[in-house]
Amino acid sequence: MRPALVLVLAVGVLFGTGVTLLLERSLTRIVLGVVLIGNGINLLILLGGRPGGAPVAGVTEPDRMSDPLPQAMVLTAIVITFGMTALLLAVAYRNWQVRGDDEVQDDPEDRRIVELARGHETPAPDTGPDAPAADPEQVEPAPAGPSSGTSGSVGTRERGAGG
Repeated sequence: MRPALVLVLAVGVLFGTGVTLLLERSLTRIVLGVVLIGNGINLLILLGGRPGGAPVAGVTEPDRMSDPLPQAMVLTAIVITFGMTALLLAVAYRNWQVRGDDEVQDDPEDRRIVELARGHETPAPDTGPDAPAADPEQVEPAPAGPSSGTSGSVGTRERGAGG
């Protein structure tokens, strides 16, 4: 059976609104975005199940039973969403107590990146002990060719001679 178009549109609206709210700077709107995305996920999982009677042996014929797995997954998702919401509300409340507002502040590193992008500058080269030149995993390998004598070129010659 195909899901109703209204339910599919409801999932899309819940996801779209939730993502839009997650991109806001207010912690209250971020919490609401997480709740809306959680509800959209629950509805999406339920749409994946088969409709029917109660999944109890002896009460409903096996071919008419609804699938109990999506229902169990939705219950699990509800608990996870509730836990995430409680955590985000605690963080928002603590932020309100400490700072007096619920805005997410810019990170100093974010500000530096924005300033570099505005000035079209490139960052200073990394010359520390973990610089790319000191890290053998970050060094560009030399191109393998017939004159380089690397093991990659030997394998190429062997394949060419055998074919």
